[in-house]
Parts: sequence; C-alpha cells; structure tokens
Amino acid sequence: MSDTRALTNLALQAVHAAEMAAVAASGWIGRGEKEMADQAAVDALRSGLNAMPMKGRIVIGEGERDEAPMLYIGEKVGTGEGPEIDIALDPLEGTSLTAKGQPNALAVVSFALRGGLLHAPDTYMDKIAVGPGLPAGVIDLDAKPDENVRNLAKAKGVNASDITVCILERERHQYIVDAVKSAGARVRMIPDGDVAGAMGAAGLGTNVDMYIGQGGAPEGVLAASALRCIGGQMQARLFFRNDDERTRAARVGVTDLDRKYDLSELAASHCLFVATGVTDGDLVEGVRKTGGRIHTHTLLLDSADHSVRRIRSERPAG
Repeated sequence: MSDTRALTNLALQAVHAAEMAAVAASGWIGRGEKEMADQAAVDALRSGLNAMPMKGRIVIGEGERDEAPMLYIGEKVGTGEGPEIDIALDPLEGTSLTAKGQPNALAVVSFALRGGLLHAPDTYMDKIAVGPGLPAGVIDLDAKPDENVRNLAKAKGVNASDITVCILERERHQYIVDAVKSAGARVRMIPDGDVAGAMGAAGLGTNVDMYIGQGGAPEGVLAASALRCIGGQMQARLFFRNDDERTRAARVGVTDLDRKYDLSELAASHCLFVATGVTDGDLVEGVRKTGGRIHTHTLLLDSADHSVRRIRSERPAG
C-alpha cells in the first residue's frame, strides 16, 4: 500500500477524532470559560488520535512540552503501528468564540506524511491567501495591501470594488483595512478564527476573495494544509516579538527567520484536513443535541483527489 493511500485510509478515524473534540468543547459554549473549553477539546482529541493506527507526531500543537501537558509539539500519538504521520492541530480554534457563544468555533486537525508540514513555532505569522484558478504570483506578501487588491482584481477581470478582503479584527491591522478601502475594495472583519478566514478566500464558507493579516503561525500551517487540498495560493513569514520567540524557532529547526514561505513549503506533501463545527459558522454547522442524540457537521478535505466532503454524523448523547 502506498503512503498516500495509507493516509487517505485514516480519513474516517480522523473525522471521528475531530468530532470527539467538538462535542467535548460544545459543553462549554456560552459559559465564559475558554480554558475549560480548550482543555475539554484537547483531552477528547488526544483520546481520538491515540486510537488511530499510525505512528503520529505532533508538529503543530498546544505549545511546547513544558507548557502543554497534552498534544504538545513533539508528542507521539496513535497506536504506534501504521504510517508515519505529522499532525497539525488546534483542538478548539476559537476558544473565545466558544466561551462567548459566537459563530465559527472549530475543532481542526491536519495530517500529512512525515515531513510534510512546516514545523512552525508558536509565534505570530504574516499571511496572505487567495483561492484556486489564478495566475501564479498574483499575490505578494511584500506588496502593499492595495497593490494586492488591484492585482487580484485585474487577474479576475473585475473592478477593485468587486473584491472583498477578509481581515482579522485587530488594532494592528488598521493599516491593512485603510489600504484595502483606499483601493475601493470591501472589507470583511472577523473577530477570531483565521483558519476559516483563509479558507473563505479559497471559496469555502464565505464569499471573500483574499485573506490578509497577522495571526498565529500554527493557524497559518493549518490553513495552508487546507489550501493544498482545495487549491489556492498562500505566502507567509514568521513574525517574532522577542528573543524568546526566536529561541522557539531555533528549537523547531527554523534558521532563516526572515524567510517568505509559499504554500508548497508550508504544506509540502499529501494532506488530510478535518474541521468539525463547535458553534455554527461559515464552514460548518455547530454541535446540536436533539432527541437524545448529538449531531455534528464536519468538513473533510483530501489533497490526493482535491475532494471536499461534508459529513453529518449523529450518535446517542451521553
């Protein structure tokens, strides 16, 4: 059996693991306890991953070993038999969204063949992403936001006023907002959840054309794995606020601190991407409990055939 086939064969078990995390986190929706919600998702996802027949290694996780008791970077998961798999995960992307009962909280996991995902430190990352079907190089992380808007509009054969850019709502992004508006484009602000934001630019969930902004590096790798599955372009660069973060980068093997990564470097090999809704959102519906049963909605992407599957599951509650 080829390595690619072996990874694809893990798809349904990967979905089950993400569903477990989403259901566990859903018990904390609207309770104002984001740490408790996150821990519930971590515990459930770890249990699901350890049941999978693989030699799994966490490369994007909840932090380094001294900071995260479970699902830390470098942790081994799985049964210890089967293919060697690198895993990037965010057991609860949108801890604050969950705590506040807001949309777009997800349980997210990506699987790749060993060495297929960038080992990014837990720092910030500057990102820009667009969807498939566009000329290579249509976006450039080093170009001004308004230049990227105009270049994208030209490539799509539309006016800049027809372009919508998704931006994470942070004070540090005001200059991006101003530049995008100066080009005549529209802005869609999101409070959290930039994995879903980048995926929206690739045509999943929301009607946006581009994602720009600075968010977590782990979320950047997760978004890249999704784009590898469905197509698109992405560029990213790690952003370091202090020497401690530079030391983190060195520990995971990053030597060129100023490197501009493209999609093929962020997600270099065959990937599975799984996202289960915790709260209702643009990509998937959230967990529902009706008639003594629990209902989940999951997005499964596979780079082997560029497929997009939406899986609805139900199981007895309790």
